[in-house]
Amino acid sequence: MSTSPATVVILGTRKGLFFLTGDGERSSWALSEPHHLGNIIQHAVVDPRNHTRLLAATRTGHLGPTVLRSDDWGATWTEAITPPAFRSGERLERSLDAVFWLTPGHADEPGVWYAGGTPQGLFRSEDGGDTWATVDGWNDHPMWETWAEFPYQGTPDGAMLHSVIVDPRDPKHLYIGLSGGGVFESFDGGADWQPLNEGTAADFLPDPDAEFGHDPHCVRLHPARPDRLYQQNHCGIYRLDRPHDRWERIGDNMPADVGDIGFPVELHPRDPDTVWVFPMDGTEVWPRTSPDGRPAVYRTSDAGSTWMRQDHGLPERGWFTVKRQAMTTDMADPVGVYFGTTSGELWASADLGESWRPIARHLPEIFSVEVAHVDGGFGSS
Repeated sequence: MSTSPATVVILGTRKGLFFLTGDGERSSWALSEPHHLGNIIQHAVVDPRNHTRLLAATRTGHLGPTVLRSDDWGATWTEAITPPAFRSGERLERSLDAVFWLTPGHADEPGVWYAGGTPQGLFRSEDGGDTWATVDGWNDHPMWETWAEFPYQGTPDGAMLHSVIVDPRDPKHLYIGLSGGGVFESFDGGADWQPLNEGTAADFLPDPDAEFGHDPHCVRLHPARPDRLYQQNHCGIYRLDRPHDRWERIGDNMPADVGDIGFPVELHPRDPDTVWVFPMDGTEVWPRTSPDGRPAVYRTSDAGSTWMRQDHGLPERGWFTVKRQAMTTDMADPVGVYFGTTSGELWASADLGESWRPIARHLPEIFSVEVAHVDGGFGSS
């Protein structure tokens, strides 16, 4: 077995979970057989604190929304003993439709995980995903019904809580994103929350300067500069540098004929100024496909002041849709970038997005793309 680190791309799809394993040079890739074939895998993440536990946010025909976990790279799976769920008998009569997002907790809290749901619930596990409890400070917040616009009928896939972020310096400092609702922040581990939407547009609201009601699609905090956040919103691309509370629309610097609408935003793991986005057509009826059918990734290397089109290797014409969890980067040098489409193609670049090639095709609709690096080869601990 090779001792070179294997790059493992973890794909959550509408019809199951797949592993795509690359060699040390990321030149040769092997696709696994599907796990949980026929079941929705909304998000699947390997714990970066131990590199072995894998959690999958799953919706199965007989179990409904739940979390599955594996400690042997999918050879065996176990369902959570107590999956994420709202309490029964609540005044709002909320029922969890999907576990949408998974985030490992702080490095100093090795068993902690967070899950975001549809409708917009937040849940926490302290035992590696075995049992889950509601984050009462959010789910029972007196403003929850207003912030979450419950019952929500806006987006085609329903309302979801996503982009659960833990400040690497402080496990009690949390961010979440609501589609729709906005970005919210907690300084006390989720006991209380406040909106963080100043500067972001909400073109669909009567009040363009509303405190909440926005539609962030994906929010990322840069691990090398934790006071910097990036956001791909329904109404633009933004950057926030704390301690400021006002987002700057760096998407204004995108080409006007492309615009700054899309779902994912992804970071260079070591350079806080380098970011990738995948623009989509947000005009008129919001077709959510590549503008003019000409797919491209755009990269900034100066924190959004300028953007570079990266389409070498991509088809000249293609009506791609890339969802908010379906783009990621790896830790290699040079950094690899990956995105999956709703038409079941996974595209990869091993040179910072300068060139692209498909490394998997004919898969089910891709919901999420995550990467893990495994020392000694795939499946090693």
